[in-house]
Amino acid sequence: MKKLFKLLLMVLIAAAGCLQSYAFPDVNSNYWAAKDIEILSEKGVIVGYPDGTFKPDANVTRAEFAAMAIRALGQEHTKVAQPVNFTDIDENYWAYEDIQKAVYFDLISNEKDTDTFRPEDSVSRAESLSVAVNALTTETISCAKAKEVLMKKYKDANSVPEWFLIPAGKAEILGMVVNAPSADGSTNLEADRPATRAEVASILYRMMEQAKLNPNAKLAEAMRKKVGEGFVIDGATVQGSVGTIPAGTILPIKVTTYMSSQTSEGGALYSASVPQNYVTKDKYILIREGASLSGQLLDVRPGLYFRQNGVLILKNALVTTTNDQTTAFIALGEIKKDRNWWMKFVRWAFKGEKLEVPASDIINVKLLEPIKVDLTNGWIYEK
Repeated sequence: MKKLFKLLLMVLIAAAGCLQSYAFPDVNSNYWAAKDIEILSEKGVIVGYPDGTFKPDANVTRAEFAAMAIRALGQEHTKVAQPVNFTDIDENYWAYEDIQKAVYFDLISNEKDTDTFRPEDSVSRAESLSVAVNALTTETISCAKAKEVLMKKYKDANSVPEWFLIPAGKAEILGMVVNAPSADGSTNLEADRPATRAEVASILYRMMEQAKLNPNAKLAEAMRKKVGEGFVIDGATVQGSVGTIPAGTILPIKVTTYMSSQTSEGGALYSASVPQNYVTKDKYILIREGASLSGQLLDVRPGLYFRQNGVLILKNALVTTTNDQTTAFIALGEIKKDRNWWMKFVRWAFKGEKLEVPASDIINVKLLEPIKVDLTNGWIYEK
């Protein structure tokens, strides 16, 4: 009986594995785009509906696609200095920033004869594939070459819109054209048909993988790890494009608030800044010079003759980077004066040390929690 029970249990486990639904209940492991959907879901590029489903056959708006493309390329934190004006979206529109980034990175062409974006229109297969190709550095091909490539596989190659002919040819050469399995086995490009969510996931996955190798010029610059001189953090580690400042690291900060053991009060807030770039041994910039810091004084004890030396202990809480990101930066600092051995003995014997920290003084703080940074854009990963 025990053997029979174990056998039945193994069968049930195997059956459960066959019915695995990856990230969504309406996308099982046998679905043609399951793996692409799973990967993009894990990376936060695509999300499901409130009921937990993915709805793979639903359409995607142009605004949604712009947002997905920017996240697939890891550029959601990029700042655009000179936004393009579209009459049908403004700064309050939910995808305004993503659309601006898509234009900036040349994913979407800003045509001179139109001032609208049409954010709520469904993105077509042609539009989604063009964005994917625009993200890459590709070899130049002629219209004749593009048509030759497409005619070999697609029944409707002759009806491809003229503007899409070369992008379609490049997409086919690069293996980026997505075709869901058809009942009759026929293959059509269907350029003008709205792309489904499953098709978009597969196109974006292919774009993401190709962009790691051959990004376009603007993306290549944005994806490059930034380097510079500064305060070297020997213990910092780098994995791919992510740098980590470990807990326990001693960092210099420049206070911008006057503090004194004789006049300051416990609980008082203070401000500071990063005096120079924090960099890795290979000069990758972790946190840029000028990032602002803030926290409060945990303990203030005045210096009293023959009784006690002054004490100033502060705890930093936040950092606001030059990207305008405000996040946790937990560090502890105990302010002391550097003394030679004789003066240290005198202060220890007679007490009464008074501490004064003028604004612009450099002090050291000890990082209590590790900080992970995207080395391409300085964005700090939040927990």
